[in-house]
Amino acid sequence: MPTTTAATAPARSPRTLVAHDQRSLERGLVELVPELRGRAYRLCGDPTTADDVVQDTVERALKFAKQYERGTNLRAWVYQILFSVFITRYRRSRRDRNALRALAADPCAWTMPERFTAPDASVSLTTRTQVTLDALPETFRSVLKLVDLDELTYREAATELGVPVGTVMSRLHRGRKLLASQLHEAA
Repeated sequence: MPTTTAATAPARSPRTLVAHDQRSLERGLVELVPELRGRAYRLCGDPTTADDVVQDTVERALKFAKQYERGTNLRAWVYQILFSVFITRYRRSRRDRNALRALAADPCAWTMPERFTAPDASVSLTTRTQVTLDALPETFRSVLKLVDLDELTYREAATELGVPVGTVMSRLHRGRKLLASQLHEAA
């Protein structure tokens, strides 16, 4: 009969942790904290950050406990929350690093106000805006007029144009960007 060594022993999977009510969910979270801390440390590489991630994970799990489907794998649900918290923190820190890098390159980047240019005396600002708006493609112009000028809701504009609400939102976003860039170029 072959002997089983530690290297060839089958991996023991942790027992499935299930919660059926709020109290068992809270007990399950307490039981999972050491596992969560280990997983967070492996993700973060820093014990302080890992503790913060675990704290945020438990806080979020308690806050959204109503979304936990009773009788399902609590460990899997909490691990997903932990990973989501980690990714959110990672993205935020990356944005912060990029912003600080930009600030280090130009210390006045966030403190310099944009220069104000007075509109031409010959062409008023509203006339220039109207001309630029009229030059936009019809799909963007119609959405901009309905939502921004006529102050219709997205749903009302969608009904008026016969398109889905998401299309109105997309066209509005792209139309505003296009209008702003064309106005900026004209200035």
